[in-house]
Amino acid sequence: MRPHPHIGLATITYLFEGEIMHRDSLGCVQRIQAGEVNLMTAGRGIVHSERAGEDLNSPSRLHGIQSWIALPDDQEECEPAFVHYSAGDVPELEIGEVAVRLIIGAAYEHASPVQTYTSTLCFECRLPQGTELRLPESYPELAAYIVAGDVQIDARTYTSGVMAVASPGKAMSLSALTDSHVMVIGGDPVGDRYIWWNLVSSSKDRIEQAKTDWQAGRFTPIPGDTEFIPLPDSP
Repeated sequence: MRPHPHIGLATITYLFEGEIMHRDSLGCVQRIQAGEVNLMTAGRGIVHSERAGEDLNSPSRLHGIQSWIALPDDQEECEPAFVHYSAGDVPELEIGEVAVRLIIGAAYEHASPVQTYTSTLCFECRLPQGTELRLPESYPELAAYIVAGDVQIDARTYTSGVMAVASPGKAMSLSALTDSHVMVIGGDPVGDRYIWWNLVSSSKDRIEQAKTDWQAGRFTPIPGDTEFIPLPDSP
Protein backbone atom coordinates (compact mmCIF):
# COMPACT_ATOMS: atom_id res chain seq x y z
CA MET A 1 0.00 0.00 0.00
CA ARG A 2 1.30 3.44 -0.95
CA PRO A 3 2.04 6.07 1.74
CA HIS A 4 -1.03 7.21 3.69
CA PRO A 5 -1.59 9.06 6.99
CA HIS A 6 -2.98 8.12 10.39
CA ILE A 7 -3.84 10.12 13.50
CA GLY A 8 -5.25 9.26 16.92
CA LEU A 9 -4.62 5.53 16.92
CA ALA A 10 -2.06 2.75 17.20
CA THR A 11 -1.90 -0.18 14.78
CA ILE A 12 -0.90 -3.76 15.48
CA THR A 13 0.20 -5.63 12.36
CA TYR A 14 0.41 -9.42 12.68
CA LEU A 15 0.91 -11.89 9.84
CA PHE A 16 -0.01 -15.56 9.70
CA GLU A 17 1.83 -16.06 6.39
CA GLY A 18 4.06 -14.07 4.07
CA GLU A 19 5.93 -10.83 4.65
CA ILE A 20 5.59 -7.11 4.05
CA MET A 21 7.96 -4.14 4.25
CA HIS A 22 6.99 -1.29 6.57
CA ARG A 23 8.31 2.24 6.00
CA ASP A 24 7.22 5.38 7.84
CA SER A 25 7.80 9.10 8.21
CA LEU A 26 9.99 8.50 11.28
CA GLY A 27 12.50 6.87 8.94
CA CYS A 28 11.78 3.33 10.18
CA VAL A 29 12.20 0.53 7.65
CA GLN A 30 11.17 -2.90 8.91
CA ARG A 31 10.39 -6.19 7.26
CA ILE A 32 7.63 -8.05 9.09
CA GLN A 33 7.25 -11.81 8.78
CA ALA A 34 4.78 -14.32 10.16
CA GLY A 35 4.53 -14.34 13.94
CA GLU A 36 6.19 -10.95 14.41
CA VAL A 37 4.44 -7.84 15.74
CA ASN A 38 4.62 -4.25 14.48
CA LEU A 39 3.24 -1.61 16.83
CA MET A 40 2.91 1.79 15.15
CA THR A 41 1.58 4.69 17.21
CA ALA A 42 0.20 7.49 15.06
CA GLY A 43 -0.64 10.00 17.80
CA ARG A 44 -0.55 13.52 16.31
CA GLY A 45 0.25 12.07 12.89
CA ILE A 46 2.35 9.55 10.98
CA VAL A 47 2.66 8.42 7.37
CA HIS A 48 3.50 4.83 6.47
CA SER A 49 3.55 2.44 3.55
CA GLU A 50 3.23 -1.33 3.42
CA ARG A 51 4.96 -2.83 0.41
CA ALA A 52 5.63 -6.33 -0.84
CA GLY A 53 8.48 -8.16 0.88
CA GLU A 54 11.35 -10.07 -0.65
CA ASP A 55 8.92 -12.77 -1.80
CA LEU A 56 7.43 -10.46 -4.45
CA ASN A 57 8.85 -12.39 -7.39
CA SER A 58 8.10 -15.88 -6.12
CA PRO A 59 4.83 -17.71 -5.46
CA SER A 60 3.70 -16.65 -1.99
CA ARG A 61 0.64 -15.99 0.15
CA LEU A 62 0.04 -12.95 2.33
CA HIS A 63 -2.40 -13.46 5.19
CA GLY A 64 -2.68 -11.48 8.38
CA ILE A 65 -4.60 -8.91 10.39
CA GLN A 66 -3.96 -5.27 11.21
CA SER A 67 -5.88 -4.08 14.26
CA TRP A 68 -6.56 -0.42 15.04
CA ILE A 69 -6.42 0.63 18.68
CA ALA A 70 -8.01 3.96 19.62
CA LEU A 71 -5.70 5.98 21.87
CA PRO A 72 -7.08 7.38 25.15
CA ASP A 73 -7.93 11.08 25.29
CA ASP A 74 -4.62 12.11 26.87
CA GLN A 75 -2.60 10.20 24.26
CA GLU A 76 -4.43 11.09 21.03
CA GLU A 77 -1.83 13.76 20.19
CA CYS A 78 1.24 11.95 21.51
CA GLU A 79 4.48 11.78 19.53
CA PRO A 80 4.37 9.12 16.80
CA ALA A 81 6.40 5.99 17.43
CA PHE A 82 7.23 2.59 15.98
CA VAL A 83 8.35 -0.61 17.73
CA HIS A 84 8.98 -4.04 16.21
CA TYR A 85 8.81 -7.27 18.22
CA SER A 86 10.31 -10.52 16.94
CA ALA A 87 8.32 -13.76 16.89
CA GLY A 88 10.37 -14.97 19.85
CA ASP A 89 9.12 -12.04 21.95
CA VAL A 90 5.51 -13.23 21.73
CA PRO A 91 4.55 -15.56 24.62
CA GLU A 92 3.32 -18.99 23.47
CA LEU A 93 0.95 -20.83 25.81
CA GLU A 94 -0.79 -24.19 25.90
CA ILE A 95 -4.23 -23.90 27.49
CA GLY A 96 -5.26 -27.53 27.56
CA GLU A 97 -4.89 -28.57 23.91
CA VAL A 98 -5.31 -25.03 22.61
CA ALA A 99 -2.21 -23.16 21.35
CA VAL A 100 -2.25 -19.45 22.23
CA ARG A 101 0.11 -16.66 21.13
CA LEU A 102 -0.34 -13.61 23.35
CA ILE A 103 0.21 -10.63 21.03
CA ILE A 104 -0.75 -7.80 23.38
CA GLY A 105 -2.08 -7.59 26.92
CA ALA A 106 -2.34 -10.15 29.71
CA ALA A 107 -4.21 -13.46 29.87
CA TYR A 108 -3.93 -16.87 31.51
CA GLU A 109 -1.34 -15.56 34.03
CA HIS A 110 1.03 -14.37 31.28
CA ALA A 111 1.70 -10.94 29.76
CA SER A 112 2.95 -9.79 26.39
CA PRO A 113 5.88 -7.32 26.27
CA VAL A 114 4.10 -5.26 23.58
CA GLN A 115 3.37 -1.72 24.78
CA THR A 116 -0.20 -0.75 25.66
CA TYR A 117 -1.81 2.65 26.24
CA THR A 118 -4.92 1.30 27.95
CA SER A 119 -5.99 -2.16 29.04
CA THR A 120 -5.85 -4.04 25.72
CA LEU A 121 -5.97 -7.70 24.69
CA CYS A 122 -5.13 -9.46 21.45
CA PHE A 123 -4.17 -13.09 21.06
CA GLU A 124 -4.17 -15.80 18.42
CA CYS A 125 -5.47 -19.26 19.25
CA ARG A 126 -5.62 -22.53 17.36
CA LEU A 127 -8.22 -24.96 18.61
CA PRO A 128 -8.21 -28.61 17.52
CA GLN A 129 -11.64 -30.05 16.76
CA GLY A 130 -13.52 -30.87 19.95
CA THR A 131 -11.58 -28.52 22.22
CA GLU A 132 -12.89 -25.58 24.21
CA LEU A 133 -11.32 -22.35 25.42
CA ARG A 134 -12.84 -20.06 28.04
CA LEU A 135 -11.79 -16.48 27.34
CA PRO A 136 -10.49 -14.08 30.02
CA GLU A 137 -13.18 -12.28 31.99
CA SER A 138 -11.10 -9.25 33.06
CA TYR A 139 -11.79 -7.15 29.93
CA PRO A 140 -15.04 -5.14 29.70
CA GLU A 141 -15.10 -5.46 25.90
CA LEU A 142 -14.33 -8.79 24.24
CA ALA A 143 -14.73 -10.33 20.80
CA ALA A 144 -13.57 -13.36 18.80
CA TYR A 145 -12.83 -13.20 15.08
CA ILE A 146 -12.96 -16.56 13.29
CA VAL A 147 -10.02 -16.72 10.89
CA ALA A 148 -10.77 -20.28 9.83
CA GLY A 149 -12.94 -23.16 11.00
CA ASP A 150 -16.28 -23.44 12.77
CA VAL A 151 -16.68 -22.32 16.36
CA GLN A 152 -19.68 -22.62 18.64
CA ILE A 153 -20.43 -19.87 21.18
CA ASP A 154 -23.58 -20.14 23.32
CA ALA A 155 -25.10 -22.77 21.00
CA ARG A 156 -24.58 -20.59 17.93
CA THR A 157 -22.08 -21.50 15.21
CA TYR A 158 -19.69 -18.90 13.79
CA THR A 159 -17.59 -19.49 10.66
CA SER A 160 -14.57 -17.87 9.04
CA GLY A 161 -14.79 -14.14 8.44
CA VAL A 162 -17.26 -13.54 11.29
CA MET A 163 -16.63 -11.67 14.53
CA ALA A 164 -18.60 -12.61 17.64
CA VAL A 165 -18.88 -9.77 20.18
CA ALA A 166 -19.62 -10.61 23.80
CA SER A 167 -22.41 -8.84 25.63
CA PRO A 168 -21.00 -6.45 28.28
CA GLY A 169 -19.97 -8.35 31.37
CA LYS A 170 -20.75 -11.76 29.88
CA ALA A 171 -18.18 -14.55 29.78
CA MET A 172 -17.39 -16.16 26.44
CA SER A 173 -16.23 -19.69 25.64
CA LEU A 174 -15.15 -21.05 22.26
CA SER A 175 -15.96 -24.65 21.26
CA ALA A 176 -14.24 -25.87 18.11
CA LEU A 177 -16.55 -27.89 15.85
CA THR A 178 -13.63 -28.26 13.41
CA ASP A 179 -9.94 -27.40 13.65
CA SER A 180 -10.21 -23.64 14.09
CA HIS A 181 -8.05 -20.52 14.03
CA VAL A 182 -9.34 -17.55 16.06
CA MET A 183 -8.18 -14.04 16.97
CA VAL A 184 -9.44 -12.72 20.31
CA ILE A 185 -9.50 -8.98 21.02
CA GLY A 186 -10.65 -6.94 23.98
CA GLY A 187 -9.95 -4.08 26.33
CA ASP A 188 -11.35 -1.09 28.18
CA PRO A 189 -13.63 1.35 26.34
CA VAL A 190 -12.00 4.71 25.59
CA GLY A 191 -15.11 6.68 24.69
CA ASP A 192 -16.70 7.72 21.41
CA ARG A 193 -14.47 8.07 18.36
CA TYR A 194 -15.00 9.37 14.83
CA ILE A 195 -13.42 7.51 11.90
CA TRP A 196 -12.91 8.87 8.41
CA TRP A 197 -10.66 6.94 6.03
CA ASN A 198 -7.42 6.34 8.01
CA LEU A 199 -8.07 9.11 10.52
CA VAL A 200 -9.43 8.52 14.03
CA SER A 201 -10.20 11.14 16.66
CA SER A 202 -12.59 12.11 19.45
CA SER A 203 -13.02 15.40 17.56
CA LYS A 204 -14.61 15.90 14.14
CA ASP A 205 -12.67 19.16 13.80
CA ARG A 206 -9.38 17.33 14.33
CA ILE A 207 -10.23 14.94 11.50
CA GLU A 208 -11.06 17.87 9.22
CA GLN A 209 -7.70 19.46 10.07
CA ALA A 210 -5.87 16.21 9.28
CA LYS A 211 -7.69 15.97 5.94
CA THR A 212 -6.60 19.51 5.08
CA ASP A 213 -3.01 18.82 6.20
CA TRP A 214 -2.78 15.71 4.03
CA GLN A 215 -4.22 17.50 1.02
CA ALA A 216 -1.76 20.39 1.49
CA GLY A 217 1.28 18.13 1.97
CA ARG A 218 1.91 19.15 5.59
CA PHE A 219 2.43 15.61 6.91
CA THR A 220 6.09 14.56 7.18
CA PRO A 221 6.82 12.32 4.16
CA ILE A 222 8.45 8.90 4.17
CA PRO A 223 12.12 9.20 3.22
CA GLY A 224 12.62 7.65 -0.21
CA ASP A 225 8.93 6.80 -0.76
CA THR A 226 7.39 9.76 -2.54
CA GLU A 227 4.17 8.18 -3.81
CA PHE A 228 0.99 8.82 -1.86
CA ILE A 229 -2.68 7.92 -1.69
CA PRO A 230 -4.88 10.98 -2.27
CA LEU A 231 -7.83 11.75 -0.06
CA PRO A 232 -10.87 9.69 -1.07
CA ASP A 233 -13.96 11.52 -2.20
CA SER A 234 -16.07 12.58 0.75
CA PRO A 235 -19.54 11.01 0.93
